[in-house]
Amino acid sequence: MTARKYYFVQTDRDTFAPTESAQSHWGPDHLNGPSLVGLMARLLEDRYGNSDFQPTRLTVDLFRAARGVPTESKLSVTRAGRRVHTSECELVQDGVTVARAVLVQYRRCAPPAGQEWVAPVEFSRPAELNESRGINAGSDEVGWTNSIADHQNTSRKRILNRTIDVFEGDCNSPFVRAAVTAESTSLVTNLGTAGIGYINGDLTLALSRLPQDEWIGVQADAHWAADGISVGTSTLFDAAGPIGSGMITAVSNQTAQVDFQNNPFPHRTR
Repeated sequence: MTARKYYFVQTDRDTFAPTESAQSHWGPDHLNGPSLVGLMARLLEDRYGNSDFQPTRLTVDLFRAARGVPTESKLSVTRAGRRVHTSECELVQDGVTVARAVLVQYRRCAPPAGQEWVAPVEFSRPAELNESRGINAGSDEVGWTNSIADHQNTSRKRILNRTIDVFEGDCNSPFVRAAVTAESTSLVTNLGTAGIGYINGDLTLALSRLPQDEWIGVQADAHWAADGISVGTSTLFDAAGPIGSGMITAVSNQTAQVDFQNNPFPHRTR
């Protein structure tokens, strides 16, 4: 049986050491977005989560390249209301804040009267899941395969992901699985014929409910780009249907283009 991978080892109450699984494609000794998003989601839920509240919006700013060094967390509550709870997490490396997240939780309650418009959306899962891999990739042009490199085209893209654990020996919660997977909004919206040349500086995840199973899908909804700035949106799915939305903004990073077909780790050949 293959051992489960994980992003961090907890070395102290508020300090974490990144593992090789947290390594980014963008540069040597850079951490990837899913690992940072997952760490902050896990810490916020662990410290401030409440079964009466739904984690509804997670907003993450990735405003500085995080490296493979000890990473300290700082958490605080900004609002603890009867219906709304808001909390924050900062990740600090060598005394400098590299990422910040805000979690908004709403108290669960009965829905209002009436019916509302719901967007018609479908997510066709692979006929067979490759259980040996944590990700299945798809596009309208190619269909489903087991390699991101197969989908460097201009058609709509999607993934089905089983997340890496944030901590060793600690399986991700449904909320953390959704947060880690939602970071792939950048992948499904920014992947083009030459790979990915945009690096996202943020993520917003909005959830109407938590995922019910381990595999979560992300499907591109929109991608707009001009002057080296990209905006991408996606819908997240579990086996029962849509669960929420993802949005990212990104900036051109053409000097470190990630071409999955020819050189998925460009910095390793420099």
